[in-house]
Amino acid sequence: MNARRHSLVTVRQRLAGLFLTLGLVALGLTLRLVQVQLVQGAYYQERAVVQRLRYVPVVPRRGDILDRRGEVLATSVSADALYAIPAQVKDPAHTAVVLAPLLGQPEEQLLEKLSNRQVGSVWLARQLPLEVARQIRQLDLPGVALIDRPQRFYPNGSLAGPVLGIVGVDNQGLEGLEVYYDRILRGKPGRVLEERDATNRQNIPGGERRYVPPQDGDTVVLTLDRVIQYVAERELAKGVLAASAERGVVVAVDPQTGEILAMANYPSFDPNHYRDFPADSRRNRAVTDQYEPGSTFKIVTGASALAEGVVRPDEEFFDPGYIVVDGDTLHCVKPGGHGTLNFVQATEVSCNVVYAQLALNRLGPQRFYQYIKAFGFGQPTGIDFPGEAGGIIHSPDQIKWGANVAWATAGFGQGVTVTPLQMVMAASAIANGGQLLRPHLVKEVRGPDGRALEEVHPEVVRRVLPESVAAEYARILRSVVVNGSGERADVPGMRVAGKTGTAQVAEGGRYTDKRIASFVGFAPVDHPRIAAIAVLYNVGAQPAYGGTWAAPIVGAIFREVLPYLGVRPQAEPPPTTSGPEGAPVPEGSSVPKAGGQGGSETLAGVAVPNVRDSLAGEANDRLLQAGLGVRFVGEGEAVMDQVPPPGAKVPPGTTVTLYLSGLSSDPETLTTVSVPDVRGQGLRQAILSLEAVGLRAQAEGSGAVAAQSPVPGTALRRGETVLLQLESTTPITEAGSR
Repeated sequence: MNARRHSLVTVRQRLAGLFLTLGLVALGLTLRLVQVQLVQGAYYQERAVVQRLRYVPVVPRRGDILDRRGEVLATSVSADALYAIPAQVKDPAHTAVVLAPLLGQPEEQLLEKLSNRQVGSVWLARQLPLEVARQIRQLDLPGVALIDRPQRFYPNGSLAGPVLGIVGVDNQGLEGLEVYYDRILRGKPGRVLEERDATNRQNIPGGERRYVPPQDGDTVVLTLDRVIQYVAERELAKGVLAASAERGVVVAVDPQTGEILAMANYPSFDPNHYRDFPADSRRNRAVTDQYEPGSTFKIVTGASALAEGVVRPDEEFFDPGYIVVDGDTLHCVKPGGHGTLNFVQATEVSCNVVYAQLALNRLGPQRFYQYIKAFGFGQPTGIDFPGEAGGIIHSPDQIKWGANVAWATAGFGQGVTVTPLQMVMAASAIANGGQLLRPHLVKEVRGPDGRALEEVHPEVVRRVLPESVAAEYARILRSVVVNGSGERADVPGMRVAGKTGTAQVAEGGRYTDKRIASFVGFAPVDHPRIAAIAVLYNVGAQPAYGGTWAAPIVGAIFREVLPYLGVRPQAEPPPTTSGPEGAPVPEGSSVPKAGGQGGSETLAGVAVPNVRDSLAGEANDRLLQAGLGVRFVGEGEAVMDQVPPPGAKVPPGTTVTLYLSGLSSDPETLTTVSVPDVRGQGLRQAILSLEAVGLRAQAEGSGAVAAQSPVPGTALRRGETVLLQLESTTPITEAGSR
């Protein structure tokens, strides 16, 4: 009895335990169900959607890039892309064999993609040619499909290639403006959603299929003008080849607004086929590369000195051909020097000695440094382009050794580095009346519907010069083109102003024989519509002068672009010539006697052509055609200076002395000259004869030269004065041959 009762209790306990276990299991399942359905319901619902829905991305149409007149520079065109859904590919090996020759890909690579069933879809090729896409459609391969993916197209080929940049196969900007404005141009991708079963098959009865359209990118309107860009690239290419240079850059800007009208690089590349070109050809060197500017930097020194009142246009200097600073001898561009000349003439002939004095002694390092920074050097301009360089300008506190030499050489553009863009913006500040503007490449952003979303307006960074000073120095730069080394940039009736530069290239801490030739200028000088710079790197032709090779590039651009901009040629005001003391004298006025004595001789005869920086043969032909004689001093291929100066009125047959680039650099031999015999000559001709060898004249009386002191043949240092005794009874000799 007890055993039976015990057995019954045991059974009941077991049943209770079983029911308790079942209850706990049921409770656990219930709690789990609550958790799955209620707490984590949204999570699992989302995962379920992901499992049964597969999507193929739909690339948006990338926004166009237009020039300022609405011409298309970059656009997107329809192009087929090929993708595969591995789960639907029935025979991966056969599919790979068929597609490999059409796609130009290895069979093994395709087979690996087609066999990977762990992914919903995989790209096989993008940007397919039309014929290849047609053949693939005819094959009708299971699990393989074509989809439209817009392809970037540049209808003008290489035009502005380094500025526009390139786009990758996934519609992403990689370089240039394409990457800088990628967020605006790219748009937002869409997608095609398809419901599939567990085996990734699409044929589900009533299965869902949705299309989420992409949002196309916005259109960017540039400040570039396609016509001006074409002219700039054409003339730059011609100039680089003529000068046997390694490469070149041209930047043209509207000096009143800061809008970039053209930005040319040579050599360039075609962004449609960028893989066929070296990566170096894709650099926009106008923005990313820095160089020592040489004499074009004198526009900063000269304008700053005028603004501070430390120099006057008619103030005279003496250039013996060199200047000694802390024991170092700095040479002028013309060995032997230019003798006595005023500030305007020093700018015309690009005298290093005068500009070194202005920077070091007149302005001083601290004041000069502040102007350099004010002109925008030493920091990026802020242009809307990636990778801009800021240049290198050391402050006075940073230069511990050779500070005086450093600031003297900075006065003529050595020891500082700039970008072409910075130089043309500095020239624009002089052109527009003294305001430094922020350059920009984009003028406007438009939506896909053509509606303007954003406009870029001119931005003044700071005022650099008083308006009167800017206008005065602009006139001096005009004189550089009329009477100085920039003559090859001139355009009849367009009044071009500018400055040449020839800089040594520094490598490994020392200067080499390589040269950078440049010219920066603007026109018309009274109301500039365009400013431009041309820079030629490592010029191979000799002489490697900026006036010889870079100035003609800018002149050719101005000659074609200014009429395109609506500028009409205007008559030149009466030209100026140089009086005996170097001061400009209006045409038709009388030249005072040297030394301020009484008497005068009315200017008449032939205007001396400007042949500075011309090749010797060319200069000889031009002077002979003008009815003048020629005398060469030195050995070389190019004319560094001439006496009488350009524009001077001289009698027909007057001999013009041309100083060639191969002069000796020994200051002792070049600063001592023999006094010529000017007895019997008229005052004007006597002055020209003495100036030809670097001597000055002081006259007493009127008429022809009866006597002179010192006597002919006496050795004098250049710049010294010869006293002339004039007598009216002595016939005046008009012939100028010596």
